[in-house]
Amino acid sequence: MKYEELPEWSAKAAEWAAEYHATLRDRPVRPNVKPGEFAKKIPASPPELAEEMSEIFSDFVDLVPNAMTHWQHPRFFAYFSSNASAASMLAEQLANAISSQCMLWQTSPAATELETVMIDWLRQALGLSSQFKGVIQDSATSATLSAVLTMREKALNWQGNDCGLAGLPVLRVYASDQTHSSIDKAVRLSGIGQANLVKISTDDRWAMKPESLRAAIETDLANGLLPAGLIGCVGGTSIGASDRLSEILKIGQEYNLYTHVDAAWAGSAMICPELRSIWEGVELADSIVFNPHKWLGANFDCSVQFLRQPKNQIQTLAIKPAYLETLEEDRIENYSEWCIPLGRRFRALKVWFLLRAYGLQGLQSRIRNHINWAKQAAARIESLANFEVVTPPMFSLFTFRYAPDGRDPDEATRELIERINQDGRIYLTQTTHDGKFVIRLTVGQFETQQHDVELAVEVIEQIASQSP
Repeated sequence: MKYEELPEWSAKAAEWAAEYHATLRDRPVRPNVKPGEFAKKIPASPPELAEEMSEIFSDFVDLVPNAMTHWQHPRFFAYFSSNASAASMLAEQLANAISSQCMLWQTSPAATELETVMIDWLRQALGLSSQFKGVIQDSATSATLSAVLTMREKALNWQGNDCGLAGLPVLRVYASDQTHSSIDKAVRLSGIGQANLVKISTDDRWAMKPESLRAAIETDLANGLLPAGLIGCVGGTSIGASDRLSEILKIGQEYNLYTHVDAAWAGSAMICPELRSIWEGVELADSIVFNPHKWLGANFDCSVQFLRQPKNQIQTLAIKPAYLETLEEDRIENYSEWCIPLGRRFRALKVWFLLRAYGLQGLQSRIRNHINWAKQAAARIESLANFEVVTPPMFSLFTFRYAPDGRDPDEATRELIERINQDGRIYLTQTTHDGKFVIRLTVGQFETQQHDVELAVEVIEQIASQSP
C-alpha cells in the first residue's frame, strides 16, 4: 500500500467505523466464540508476496468484529468502561498519521507543550491546586509503579537504584484491601516484595481505618522496618470504595511517607464539583493517578499522573545519556524522564480534542447521568424477588446477588451471571465481597442511554425467572 492510497482506504475505514457504532446495539456485547476458533481462520505462516488492500480489508470486516468483545457497546456494564469518544478517535487517527516518538521536547515540541497545557486543563477541571504538575502515562499500572519506585528511593535516600536493595532496610508500603491489583504488582516489581505490602483493615464503609494504619506503622518501626509509602483509594475496582484521604494522608505526612492516590476510575467524576468531598484531602498527596480513558472519553491508552513535586519521580526514573540531551534549551520538560518507558505516544492530542468537542459541561452531564441511572438500577434490582443489593451504588457501581430459596446464593449468582453473559444483550462481571460471590454493575460507557440501563435490569429479571 502506498501513501497516495491512504485517502481512499481511510475513507472506507471511517465509513465502516460509523456503521459499526451505529449498529452496536444489534450485536451481542461478547462474541460467541471458543478459544482458538478465531486463530484457525488466520494462515499459520506470513505471506511471501504483498496482498491487495481490498482483500486485507475484507478479511478484517468478515473476521475481526465478530470475534471481539465490544467495549464501546452501550450495554457494556462490565469491569470499568474503556471509552472512546468520536472526537478522541479522530485525534488518534491524526496522531497515528504523524507517528511521532514523543520522548523529548526536541523530538516533539508541539506534543510536549500540548501535554503540559492539557495536564493543566485537567488539573483545573478536577479542582486541584496549581502546585500539581503531571504527565500522561499509558495506564494506572505504570503510574503506580512509578510512584512506588519513588517511595522506595526516597525512603532509601536514593540508594536503591545505584546500590541495589541488598543490605538496605526492609521497606513497608500500606494500602487497604480495596486497592487494585496493580498496587500488588508495583510492590512486587519494585523489589519491595509482596510480603511488605501491608493491607490495612477497613470500616463499615470499606474505607481504611486511620487507627489501624497508625498501629501498623508503629509496629513496623518497633520491629526495625522502614515505612516507605502509603496508597489511598478513591473508587476501588471491586465495589467502588474510597478512603477518607484527609485522615490517612495526614498520618502519611506525620511519618514522612511518600503518598499516592489511586483514583484511576473515579477520578474522572471529580470534574463534578459536588462529588469532590469524596476525595477531600487529596491535596496532601504526593502523587495522584486517574484514567481519562476509563470514564472521561479519551480512548485507550491515556492515564494522567499528577505530582506535587515532580523532582522526586524524575530523580528516581531519569537517565540522561549524551545522545538524549537537548543542547539548545535547558528550561524544557522531557516527559520520558517522568516515566518508565523512553518511547512515548502523542496522547495529549486526544485530550485536547475531547475537552474541546464536548466541553466540561457535556462531560459532567454524562457522569451525573451514569451515577443517577446506576442508583435507579440498584433500587429496581433491590425490589426484585430473591435479589439483594450487597454494596450500594458508589459513584456508578454497585453489586448484587441472587438468592432464591433452597439454593446456595453463590452458586445461584454464578449460574445467573453465566447465563446473562451467554445471552449477549448485556455484559456484567463478578467479584467476591465479604466472602460472597456477587455481580458488579457499573454504568459508564460513553454512549449509554437510560433505556440501556433499564434494559439491563429487565434482562437480569427475565433470565433469573428462567433459572432452573
